[in-house]
Amino acid sequence: MFDTILNPSSGVPRPRWTTTALSAVAHVVVITVAALSALYATDLLPEPRETIGVFVAGPVPPPPPAPAVAEPEPIRVRSANTKASTPRPTPVIAKAPIAAPIEAPSSITPETGLEGGEFSPAAIEPGFENGTGGIAGGIVGGFSTVPPPPPPAPVAPVRVGGDISAPRLVHRVDPEYPLIAQSAQIEGIVILEATVDRAGEVTDTKVLRSSSVLDRAAIDAVRQWRYEPLRLNGQATPFVLTVTVSFSLAGR
Repeated sequence: MFDTILNPSSGVPRPRWTTTALSAVAHVVVITVAALSALYATDLLPEPRETIGVFVAGPVPPPPPAPAVAEPEPIRVRSANTKASTPRPTPVIAKAPIAAPIEAPSSITPETGLEGGEFSPAAIEPGFENGTGGIAGGIVGGFSTVPPPPPPAPVAPVRVGGDISAPRLVHRVDPEYPLIAQSAQIEGIVILEATVDRAGEVTDTKVLRSSSVLDRAAIDAVRQWRYEPLRLNGQATPFVLTVTVSFSLAGR
């Protein structure tokens, strides 16, 4: 056997070339027929299987709890309050007629206040208007619900000057010369700013130019001055003006 493998020409017949060529041709024909049959045999293909989906349901939720049953409220029984009925007084019938009598009466009877008709003592209660409505013991007609008007707002004083002229001075008081200023031979002027109200009275003063010992005397004098009211648009208005008070020893 080893001689046959090592030496092929040792008696084993070789295959012929014609057999090999025929075998190759046969294989090609078989492969070609198989390929063409696969291409043209479309109606013989098997139908695909239907896909069946399987769905698994989840767990069933528990049923909701039953609603709470409200307990019926107990029926309340009101106690019957019996009120004692107050007996109505017997109406008083006035005997005296409204019109003047034809004949003169034999005697004069005192007046009762119920002459002229039939009245009941309990028909009119004190504090009620005509016996109906209101509050017992109250005021007939009630109280007024309209609040009183608010007081007028204060008007700021205007400064005299320009288009606003100072009103006329109707009462002037001269200042008293201080004795210490006379002894020291002190002269000078004091300039004040005076605030006058609607009636024309000086209510406040402010020193604009001081002259030491003469200031107090000037303030006391100006506080007693009186002016005519200043009217703007027909209404009295407070005002502010500047006053100069002079002190001189020449006239003394």
